[in-house]
Amino acid sequence: MVDRKKVSKRRDATGHLDAEYEQKVRSEARPRDQDELGFLTGFTSRDPLAAELGEAFLESATSGEESEPERRERVFTEEDGGPFVRTRASQEYAYGLDESNIAEATREPLPKTSMADP
Repeated sequence: MVDRKKVSKRRDATGHLDAEYEQKVRSEARPRDQDELGFLTGFTSRDPLAAELGEAFLESATSGEESEPERRERVFTEEDGGPFVRTRASQEYAYGLDESNIAEATREPLPKTSMADP
């Protein structure tokens, strides 16, 4: 003879979960970490791509127009470069002579692209 496990009743006639079964399932389930969730739970995200895609979706959904082409052409303040440090020319440029700028060097009238040019 085969021992059969007792089958627990999971749903009632209307399709709702049985209260005892639901309590058992919830007690055995492990809590999910915030990083494991498939959806954002707040207004911000630590993932920059998710934040950008969310902003693009909301902008296009609320305006009724596709906003992605305009979003790609925007210039952000981060694209301007920086931080810039202001210095004097005497700190940046060398006015003296060194190995690459010797006193005996001849000055060319125009830059030459190759030695074959006359």
